[in-house]
Amino acid sequence: MTDQKNILGGDLAACSTEPMTGWRRNGCCETDDADRGMHTVCAVMTEDFLAFSQAAGNDLSTPRPEYNFPGLKPGDRWCLCAERWEEAREAGFAPLVVLEATHAKTLEVTALGHLQAHEAEEEQA
Repeated sequence: MTDQKNILGGDLAACSTEPMTGWRRNGCCETDDADRGMHTVCAVMTEDFLAFSQAAGNDLSTPRPEYNFPGLKPGDRWCLCAERWEEAREAGFAPLVVLEATHAKTLEVTALGHLQAHEAEEEQA
């Protein structure tokens, strides 16, 4: 699907197409120089993380039709900003991570061991 690499050194797998995610809205956590937020962590949403994110000023639960954003619910997979994931980890609210679908650039923000400690079971893309 892409020539970009995941945090394990393999090809970057798809994160989610329902809802459609990714900086490029192609289902993958690909990145480029224009992606200032580094949307590289394929995260599985939880109630705790969604509440944490909203309290931190980034409401991911409310639909925003003007941006073609459906609003997220627990269980949804989403390409999350690496810094927000690390912030949530430090606060004890990190969502689970799909390692094969998390971009290698994430390792500029957090350690591989932290991501592996939050590994999600692989299921849907």
